[in-house]
Amino acid sequence: MEHQVLKELFIDELKDIYSAENQLIKALPKMAKASTSDDLRLGFEEHLEQTREHARRIEEICTELGEKPSGKKCVGMQGLIDEGREMMDEFEDDVLDAAMISAAQRVEHYEIAAYGTVRTYAELLGHQRAVELLEQTLEEEKETDEKLTELAGAINVEAVNAKGSGDEEEDVVNVRKQKSKAARA
Repeated sequence: MEHQVLKELFIDELKDIYSAENQLIKALPKMAKASTSDDLRLGFEEHLEQTREHARRIEEICTELGEKPSGKKCVGMQGLIDEGREMMDEFEDDVLDAAMISAAQRVEHYEIAAYGTVRTYAELLGHQRAVELLEQTLEEEKETDEKLTELAGAINVEAVNAKGSGDEEEDVVNVRKQKSKAARA
């Protein structure tokens, strides 16, 4: 009985991650387009292709289990994407790239946790092919996080050295925040 309950949880989590990946497939092109850094834009474009492959792998796992990967909405990823969109609305130029890296790394950490968990479930349930596919995706998510950390080094320095930094810029940011809060109310 417990084995069956864990399998149900495993399938539920796969569906959740599948939803998350499909939400990212829609969000990444917008992030790439908004990037002012060519390296960051290219990174988002490359990760879009990887994300499509991640979704395909989940489809493969679900097919092997006799399940459909769809039917669930990942509200956690929706929240992370909404937060990232809000950051994109609040900041511009070099600071925008730093904000998008921050949002993207939150997404990566969420995915690393999710893939690590489902990989463990697959292992416990004896689904070796799923373990292999999920481990491959997990490693790619970790690599993406490392690439974002590397990009952040230069981009965050650019954000610190951006023109107009000081009290004037702080006032502009505060006005944007107030407008954003008013729009959400």
